[in-house]
Amino acid sequence: MTDFPNDWSDPDASDVPDNPASLWPTVPPAGSAAPEPRSWVWAAMPPPERRARLRELRTWVEWLRHTAELHNDLPPCWYRHHWVREMLTALYLGWLRTYEGEKTPGPGRELAEAEWINTLHAFKPHMKIPACISTHQEPPLLPPPDPRTDEEWELYLVTSTDTTDPARHPAEAEARRMTAGMDPPM
Repeated sequence: MTDFPNDWSDPDASDVPDNPASLWPTVPPAGSAAPEPRSWVWAAMPPPERRARLRELRTWVEWLRHTAELHNDLPPCWYRHHWVREMLTALYLGWLRTYEGEKTPGPGRELAEAEWINTLHAFKPHMKIPACISTHQEPPLLPPPDPRTDEEWELYLVTSTDTTDPARHPAEAEARRMTAGMDPPM
């Protein structure tokens, strides 16, 4: 059904449509009430909604892996890595706003498509998970919490010069000139 290879391990991969936009709801007619914006905070979603959104995101990610040739940069188990999932969610929402949002870009958005592509390239090194090249590997366990951390934090807040020195602007004279509307120095 798709034009790109089914190189992921999900047996239901054959139901991925060619056009991820076909999953999106239709736009209501002009003059009707705007739908409530959907939140994409994974932890705040009820489990059924979370599963539905992950399916939606997966469809788009598989399209993106093929279209942007990310198959060597983004492992098939991306959804198991929370930070990678967050980056892909941000890319997806940015892609929707850029390509499916306002048809006439607002001020400062003339290069929105190029900015989105630059963001994708900036994210690529952070989405690569070398341990998962051939098969998924769980991330290392977090170290156990150190009970002294909170005490050290509070001690730092009350004793460090970073938090106790009097306020002093590093460019105080320039800030005063700018506030007074004077010409900046040459």
